[in-house]
Amino acid sequence: MIKLRPATIQDLDLIKHWDTKQHVIDCDPDDDWNWEIELARNPEWREQLIAELDEEPIGFVQIIDPYHEETHYWGNVEQNKRAIDIWIGEENNLNKGYGTQMMHLAIERCFSKPDVSGILIDPLKSNINAHRFYERIGFEFVEEKEFDGTACYVYELKRKPSGNLA
Repeated sequence: MIKLRPATIQDLDLIKHWDTKQHVIDCDPDDDWNWEIELARNPEWREQLIAELDEEPIGFVQIIDPYHEETHYWGNVEQNKRAIDIWIGEENNLNKGYGTQMMHLAIERCFSKPDVSGILIDPLKSNINAHRFYERIGFEFVEEKEFDGTACYVYELKRKPSGNLA
């Protein structure tokens, strides 16, 4: 069973190692996450989480409030949204359904706050597998957008009108 726990500075070496993996680079080639600084910070608008399978770390999830996020990466965005970054650390954990489980946990976490109306993601335009993954979960294409010079597709998962989780 997969669980999410807060990432800490003790996870620094592991996360930096995952950052060297080609499949992680392929998802986010341009970003320098400044892990040494960011893992020590805990702003109200962000959660950084380690996904564990039977207490073994297998991936990373970041949930932000894009309206309040300090770099304004998402630009002009409505309030009451969340944005998710997610990846599996090691190649041998790919294509086993762990990413889907991690994503469902992250979605549940986002929509546990009643004011959150939707969740945004921004896979690279070239990452067709990610597009299919998010569409299977229920995300809908919103627009093509350039983030820091990189072409991405923006998808959103909206809260169901009944107020239930997506």
